[in-house]
Amino acid sequence: MFNIQILCLGKLKENYWQEAELEYLKRLKPYAKIKLIELPEEPFRENDDTEIIKQKEAEKIKKNLPKDSLIIALHETGKEFSSKEMAEFLQANSARGETIVFIIGGSLGLHESILKLAHKQISLSRLTFPHQMVRPILLEQIYRSGTILNNKKYHY
Repeated sequence: MFNIQILCLGKLKENYWQEAELEYLKRLKPYAKIKLIELPEEPFRENDDTEIIKQKEAEKIKKNLPKDSLIIALHETGKEFSSKEMAEFLQANSARGETIVFIIGGSLGLHESILKLAHKQISLSRLTFPHQMVRPILLEQIYRSGTILNNKKYHY
């Protein structure tokens, strides 16, 4: 069973993202213990210094990181996995008893200090998605990993 924590900046605002997230959290119960932590995004305007905003968000993230965990930053330049490779990655790291922490940044992305702190950077795609969309996509891939590892007919 995977032990996963998802740290994310911002709330899911639209009902359809909330419903998708709830559906995958329900489906994941046999495969993973998931803890989801929503941190408030920093407000900003067009002329604000985005590095300062990202740094403030990074401090919130750092305060919520559990000790002795595998920290994975979701980032556009991170390593891409196939679904089978993701399943193998989660299995290998879960076998060591580590909590796997995925960090999802806000609309400005993650501060460089978080990227350096992370043990691994993963990209879900070379495409850019709204950060609210990333949550259901990540949960679906974790679910898919569980079904692959348990030989369930979901991944073809």
